[in-house]
Amino acid sequence: MSERSINPVLKQVLELGPTIAFFLLYMRIRDDVFTFGGTEYTGFIVATVVFVPILLVCMGILWALTGKLSRIQVFTAFMVIFFGALTAWFNDERFFKMKTSIVNGLFAVILGIGLLRGKSLLQWIMGDMIPMQDEGWMILTKRLAIAFAVLAIANEIIWRTMSTDAWVKIETFAFPAALFVFLWAQIVALQRFVIDPDEDADA
Repeated sequence: MSERSINPVLKQVLELGPTIAFFLLYMRIRDDVFTFGGTEYTGFIVATVVFVPILLVCMGILWALTGKLSRIQVFTAFMVIFFGALTAWFNDERFFKMKTSIVNGLFAVILGIGLLRGKSLLQWIMGDMIPMQDEGWMILTKRLAIAFAVLAIANEIIWRTMSTDAWVKIETFAFPAALFVFLWAQIVALQRFVIDPDEDADA
């Protein structure tokens, strides 16, 4: 099924909405304790459990409207469901906090394995979105693998040494902002490798 375009604002709402909803819900119930089946759960655990279906609903709407989900979106959703389930089952917020480290760490490892084989797996995932020469993809892949590794290490340090409130705020805003700024800077820096479709057609 070919991808259909939708309103970019709506697309951003569907992609970022679940994370913002988690943040707002957590801030609202963070000091509360809920009892289900005789077991007490903190506001963080409840917010995590609620976050999972919100994410799935938004992804379902996005898929219905565009006809496509990226491999990264599917993988991230799987990890959220898996670690969200572990968090609820063991009633332990550490599982959900570790999720960010494991996801970023796996991204770094996967990209690194591709580089060792002389291939850019990032190009395989995003090649249709950004037309760029192979050399540019290799450079971007190396830098992004390092960035994911740094984020994984940073998350481990933050959730182990800082409060849950601090982790939630950093997870919701700081990490996404840092990754966005990094990618934007890389695209600008690697502009010489970007292929102009018009020039390519003329050639």
